[in-house]
Amino acid sequence: MIRCILAICGLIAADQAVKWYTVSHLTLGETAPLLPGLVELLRVHNYGAAWSSFSGMRWLLIVVTAAVMAVLAVLLLRRMVRHPLGVTALVLILGGGVGNLIDRIRLGYVVDMFHFQFWPSYPVFNVADIFVVAGVILFLLYYLFLYEKTDGKKNRSKPDDRKGAQD
Repeated sequence: MIRCILAICGLIAADQAVKWYTVSHLTLGETAPLLPGLVELLRVHNYGAAWSSFSGMRWLLIVVTAAVMAVLAVLLLRRMVRHPLGVTALVLILGGGVGNLIDRIRLGYVVDMFHFQFWPSYPVFNVADIFVVAGVILFLLYYLFLYEKTDGKKNRSKPDDRKGAQD
């Protein structure tokens, strides 16, 4: 469990470091090349959620995000998800979700910076968003292909039952 907590902290630190770099080197709306022709840094302040949905609903987004992060933390801490793929997915989602939650609480908006030059209409996003999307994809794969075999109700036993079976 300590490794999971350290990993989450590392993900949050990576996200916050890139956001700090962006804010300290670019003014709002300014761009800088990252991978020319593919991705540029573009400093944007997102006052909503994905694709600026729920823009201006800061407190609703804070409450909903905090609640979802709490539920995922419980799944992780109570070891309701035990398979490494499921655990990795939860760690990624928690790291990204908390990274964006920090911005929303501290600044009132989320700092975004990655912009696809080849797809100008695609929303600008950040490191935390990458973690959340990767985590959700991994969690879907885990749930669709591994959950019933590893962590499903029929495969669960109480810790006391496992201990008794070993005696």
